[in-house]
Amino acid sequence: MNFLNKLERKIGKYAIPNLSLYLILGYVLGYILEFISPAVRDFLTLNPYLILHGQIWRLVTWIIIPPSSFDLFTIIMLMFYYSVGTNLERTWGTFYYNVYLFMGMIFTIIGSFLIMGISYVPAFNSFIIREAYGPAAYFLLVARSFSTYFVNMSIFLGFAATFPDVQVLLMFIIPIKVKWMGIAYGALLIVQFLQSDIVGKIIIGASLLNFVVFFLMTRSGIGMRISPRQVRRRHEYNREVRRAKPASVAKHKCAICGKNSEDNPDAEFRFCSKCNGNYEYCQDHLFTHTHVK
Repeated sequence: MNFLNKLERKIGKYAIPNLSLYLILGYVLGYILEFISPAVRDFLTLNPYLILHGQIWRLVTWIIIPPSSFDLFTIIMLMFYYSVGTNLERTWGTFYYNVYLFMGMIFTIIGSFLIMGISYVPAFNSFIIREAYGPAAYFLLVARSFSTYFVNMSIFLGFAATFPDVQVLLMFIIPIKVKWMGIAYGALLIVQFLQSDIVGKIIIGASLLNFVVFFLMTRSGIGMRISPRQVRRRHEYNREVRRAKPASVAKHKCAICGKNSEDNPDAEFRFCSKCNGNYEYCQDHLFTHTHVK
C-alpha cells in the first residue's frame, strides 16, 4: 500500500532535480540536430523493429525529438511547460515528479512494442499495411508518430488536477481556471482517442497512462494513500515546520493520540484531505478520526 513511500526512502536520493529543464534542453539539442540534418530524426525515433535489431540507443534518443516544429508558439509552450513542471516538482517533490515523467516514457516504449506485436496479427489492419510496406518501411513510418508530446500533456493534466483553481490567461487575454482547461483538453483527448485507429489509440493511451496510474496510486486508500493535493500540503507544512520550530521538535505528530515520528521512527503519518486545515494523523487514526470542519 505504501510502495512509493518505501521506494522513495530507498532510491529517492537518485532522483533527478530540474527534470523539466533537462527535457527542454533535450528538445533544443533535437532542434539543432534537425537543423543540421533533417534526416537525423529517423536515427533517433522510437522504432521497436530496429531496437530489436541492435539499435538500442533509440530507447533514449526518442526523448529529444521535439514535439512540434520550431516557432514562436513552440517557445511559449515550452516556457509554459517548464513553469508547470517546475511547480509540480516543488509541490510533489523531486522523486514523485521523476516517477510521473518516467512512467509516461516507459509506458510509451511499451506501447511501441505493443504496436509491433499487433502488426503481426492478421485480424488487424496494421498487418495488411505492414505486409504492403514491408516491416522496415512500416515501422519507420510508425516510429515518426512517437514523441513526448502526450507526455508533456500529462504534465499539464497533473498540474490541473493538483492546482485546479489556479488562474491563467488564455491567449494572454482571457482569465480562466486551469481545471476548465484540463477538462476541455481531457475531452479533446477522448475524442481524438475514439477517432484514431488502433495504432493511434495505443500511442495516445500509452503516453497518458502515467496520469491515470499515478493518480490512482496516490488516491486515498491506494498506493501512497494520499492525493497529489495532499502531497502539496505535506510539503508546505513540513517547510513551515522547519522554519518555525527547532530541529528537536518531532517532524510528524498525530492530532489524535500525539504519537510522533521522533519517538516512533517507523510509524507512518498522513494528512487528511477532508479536514479543514493541516491535520496529520498516524496510520491508526487516519481513517477513524472525526473530520475537522
